[in-house]
Order: sequence, then C-alpha cells, then structure tokens
Amino acid sequence: MSAVDNLMQTAVADVELLRLLDSQGDRFGVFRDVDFLLRAPSDEQAELVASFVNDHSYGQATVQAGEQPAVLIVIHMPIEQHIVMSVSGFMACLSRIFGLEYDGWGCVAQAERP
Repeated sequence: MSAVDNLMQTAVADVELLRLLDSQGDRFGVFRDVDFLLRAPSDEQAELVASFVNDHSYGQATVQAGEQPAVLIVIHMPIEQHIVMSVSGFMACLSRIFGLEYDGWGCVAQAERP
C-alpha cells in the first residue's frame, strides 16, 4: 500500500471514530489523553520508536513488550477534526518510516454534563 493510500485509509477510520464519539455527546474541544497505538515487529524496534517520540517530545511513549510489541503514545489534546487527523496522519507516517503498523487512536469521550 502506498503512503497516500495509507493516509486515506487512516482518515476514513479517524472520521468513523469521530462520528462514534459525536454520537456519545463528545465535546471535541475538551483536552483529554489520546492514545495512539503503533504495533512493532520487535521489542527493539518498539524501543527505538518510543525513544524517538520521547526525545523529540511528540508525546509520552511507552513500550508494550510481549508477543506483539507495540508503542503506546499518549498526547493530551483536543480531538477537533483538523487536529486529531493531523496527529493521526503523523503517526501513520511515523509508523511507515520505522516499519511499524499504525493501529489508530482512542480516548474517553468528554460528554456534556447535565
């Protein structure tokens, strides 16, 4: 899959998640911890990417070692469409550069209070 195709697929998945959160009454402008998951082919590759992210202050990255190593990157941010899709696209590109698989993002909905 080309980089452009990957970004287009990522954008579609991002919009679907935003629609789901919208249906839960999410207030997109509220800052919250957003998790981005990058699956790695090895613990060493996960460590490399986590170090890169942390060294450049792109987020708080931790390695999830095990049978399927991964890098979990947490960023405290709002999820307004233009913001979260830009960060998500960056994560997709970062994954491609380092040979990881971007598995998307998630967060807890910040719904209106009664």
